Amino acid sequence: MTFRRKRIPQLWQRGTLGRRGTVDAVTASEPTTTQVRLRPEIAALPPYRQGRPAPADGFKLSSNENPWPPVAAVAEAITAAANEVNRYPDATALALRERLAERYGVTSDEVLVGAGSVSLLAQFVLAAAAPGDEVVYSWRSFEAYPGLVTVAGATSVQVPNRPDHGHDLDAMAAAVTDRTRVLIVCSPNNPTGVPVTTDDFERFMASVPADRLVLLDEAYAEFVRDEASVDGSSLIGRYPNLVVLRTFSKAYGLAGVRVGYAIGPVPILDAARATAIPLGVTAVATAGALAALEPANEAELLGRVDELAERRDALRESLIAQGWAIPAAQGNFVWLPTGERTVEVAEALFAGGIVARAFPGDGIRVSVGEPESVDVLLRLLGELV
Repeated sequence: MTFRRKRIPQLWQRGTLGRRGTVDAVTASEPTTTQVRLRPEIAALPPYRQGRPAPADGFKLSSNENPWPPVAAVAEAITAAANEVNRYPDATALALRERLAERYGVTSDEVLVGAGSVSLLAQFVLAAAAPGDEVVYSWRSFEAYPGLVTVAGATSVQVPNRPDHGHDLDAMAAAVTDRTRVLIVCSPNNPTGVPVTTDDFERFMASVPADRLVLLDEAYAEFVRDEASVDGSSLIGRYPNLVVLRTFSKAYGLAGVRVGYAIGPVPILDAARATAIPLGVTAVATAGALAALEPANEAELLGRVDELAERRDALRESLIAQGWAIPAAQGNFVWLPTGERTVEVAEALFAGGIVARAFPGDGIRVSVGEPESVDVLLRLLGELV
């Protein structure tokens, strides 16, 4: 039997098929259109924007990254795992879940590991909120929240921050309706740095219906030094609707491998597991996290966190002395409430070698980086105040 190749005139006319029927590369500049029906809210949704790179002689303080390179033993574990990337990873990251379960006094089924805490947030929102449902969170807060809600098809309910740039938990609880499915609390709040107190959070949990999912996003928990701040680890098991999320990206310096975790009731975590993209957590990420939790390695990492927290506090005090109205700062960053001057100040910082994260109309988040970067930052902001 002889098979004949069939020409596709439309593709031939557009020049995408070669003379022998093979596909030719389309130049990047060639305009393309589509008649595919896309969800209009997704087509209009801006993608998550990373901070722009720093100039060669500048400092990138826009992404809240840990300024130190990996601890040697952690880097070695990652390298060893990289030698086996031809194999699929353990889809459930069981070894890491067991280590975390032992730490927090829960079972491994009460721990969910994902590709960073933002990935886990997406899973929980998808598991709980559908079109027509509402997700309540403070604003301004983590810039990924609106997109995660939109992708789920749900509706964002943004509750304005208090004048001190912290969460108004009473207003958030009052915003709950029959359509509410998820409430997100970010402590310390990204990008403003203000933590939620234990008293406020417990009052909030008492006022939120027990059938609504509450996500406590604690990506910066290790940097908190305010004893009045809520600590999710002390709340585990107390509320049937609470999930606590943390990450290895910040304090543990593993932002580049993407690994975070959630702790909560098994039925909620199982629902989130069902929404996950399979094999999202790589073996490299798991190996790095496990190595970071080894006592000697963790002691070194948390020593760095202590140093960053001290540097943050000193930076905030210096900025206040300059005349800046800096709110409480309990993450590895400070918040400049620059309002209408935001773009102007951000561009002046960039011209001076500092890349910060600007939120036009609101303010600028500046990560705490190397000591040299703090000196440059203070000089520039002293001129701008």
